[in-house]
Amino acid sequence: MSRLAAGDVLRLGAAGLRARPSRAALSALGIAIGIAAMLAVVGISGSGRADLRQTLDALGTNLLRVTAADDAVLPDGAVGMIERIGPVTGAAALRKLPDDMHVYRNDRVPAQQTNGIVPFAVDLDLTETVGATVARGAWLNPATADFPAVVLGAESARRLGITTPDPRMVVRIGSEGFTVVGILAPVTLLPELDSTALIGAPAARTYLGTEAHPTTIYLRTADAQVTAVRDVLASTANPAAPYEVAVSRPSDALAARLATERAFNGLLLGLGAVALLVGGVGVANTMVITVLERRAEIGLRRSLGATRGQIRLQFLTEAALLSTLGGVAGAVLGVLVTAAYAVSRNWPIALPASAVLAGIGATVIVGAVAGLYPAVRAAQLAPTEALTAV
Repeated sequence: MSRLAAGDVLRLGAAGLRARPSRAALSALGIAIGIAAMLAVVGISGSGRADLRQTLDALGTNLLRVTAADDAVLPDGAVGMIERIGPVTGAAALRKLPDDMHVYRNDRVPAQQTNGIVPFAVDLDLTETVGATVARGAWLNPATADFPAVVLGAESARRLGITTPDPRMVVRIGSEGFTVVGILAPVTLLPELDSTALIGAPAARTYLGTEAHPTTIYLRTADAQVTAVRDVLASTANPAAPYEVAVSRPSDALAARLATERAFNGLLLGLGAVALLVGGVGVANTMVITVLERRAEIGLRRSLGATRGQIRLQFLTEAALLSTLGGVAGAVLGVLVTAAYAVSRNWPIALPASAVLAGIGATVIVGAVAGLYPAVRAAQLAPTEALTAV
């Protein structure tokens, strides 16, 4: 009994594909689309999570926020009491100005057009505490905090049409003019700061006649003590009414995004798997038609001594090669899509090699399963039946 070497089996399988290249390419395309979709989902979501983790590492997860519930305020000494907690490394307060004080580009803007900008009196170490940076101009200092100077959040500057701080650039807060000395860069962990106008507490007293109480306090603590500090913050910030204090960790919102993206990615992976299944059905259909068209070849090979097992192996190999070609093409496409999207968003490219190899391996399995029935059907053809079907 003749035997086929592995190389002979591969050549036979490849010969069938070369004989009908257009059909093979179209069949492989279904597999390629499924694998490309699955790898793109894994790669893009992984790159997004890697960027988010880098952001969290840079900004830190040890930032806590203390806010007064509803219309309540925090005691004036709340910042000092919080700073006395051992693991706390720094704290800074925001003091919301009265509700009738709004921010306007100039005194000719109608009173109802407030642009949603909220003015606050701030502690000077706010930027250091929350990790905010000044995109243009300068942050408040002990000198400018005593004078009518304001630093705008990134969104506030955009709404007011201000792109660059200038000594002649004056906005109106309440009935007073304040010179814009700086514009903050967007604050990833604290987007609420993007729509604010920040002035020094001394200037609020002198020019606006208001003694604002702390409404929000941001603090940094030792990484290992975040939970312990969080548990005592309410009673420390306002011992008389701890129930009026809300404590949160801004980084939890970013962490929640990670969990949401994982759930959504599961759905997309399912859709990619459906596309891969459809591609497998296409391969099976192609192989069935191939068997019908090549009955004469099968009969001739059986007459020349080929066994049923060899015929079965030939068509299984052809189906597996077809799927593998589609899998490789899909893997390349998936990697390119992931890289292009990650680069466009300035994300790190995070597509594990194991995912690529697993994707290609899945196509081999799909091809083998899809080609099993056509291969068995080809092997069951008797030589005389196949030859007389020409």
